[in-house]
Amino acid sequence: MRLDKLVSNMGFGSRKEVKGLLKKGAIQVNGVPVKDPALHVHPEQDEVSILGERIIYREFIYLMMHKPQGVISATEDNRDRTVIDLLDDEYRHFEPFPVGRLDKDTEGLLLLTNNGKLAHELLSPKKEVPKTYYAHIEGVVGQEDVERFAEGVTLEDGYFTKPGMLKILKSAPISEIELTITEGKFHQVKRMFEAVGKKVIYLKRMTMGELTLDESLALGEYRELTDEEINLLL
Repeated sequence: MRLDKLVSNMGFGSRKEVKGLLKKGAIQVNGVPVKDPALHVHPEQDEVSILGERIIYREFIYLMMHKPQGVISATEDNRDRTVIDLLDDEYRHFEPFPVGRLDKDTEGLLLLTNNGKLAHELLSPKKEVPKTYYAHIEGVVGQEDVERFAEGVTLEDGYFTKPGMLKILKSAPISEIELTITEGKFHQVKRMFEAVGKKVIYLKRMTMGELTLDESLALGEYRELTDEEINLLL
């Protein structure tokens, strides 16, 4: 990898700004000042430092966000605030993107990464990655709904869903439930309940595959995944 690309990718300025640092002798490779921006370096082998501070190169980042309502799961938008807008510059320069999406009015677990291969694996319908949601439902959710969801339900457009595992936490005029599904159709949870004559009034994603939302994260907060969490996904 070119030296200027490595340094720029790690958030130390644009290619032009990196060239300025090189001219000043501020960048060293294996302890030797370097001024050639095109110098080829091996991130895993060569030690690169700026003003004596070593750069630890990372190709991929993995972030867990507790997505709040009112923010959309996109990298950019002309009207609404996006989940990327919530990130600090030290993470934004990696150009992460949300893996899948949560509706604007849905809260909960959202994974952001720049690892396209992993994102594809997690979103592929063939992989049937389970996702668990907690929801408040307008209407009494009963055993008949559990049984219907276990078989799959027909949505308003005629699509027949794969089986979902519905767990009733509280059955009342406003029911509380957990639903685990292995698909990610547009507004799927809301549409599944509409199919049985009920309405979702609050929705929060709790898990995605082996990844579970860190409840210590306040709405809008995020953190890097631990090595253990990353290994669960890879």
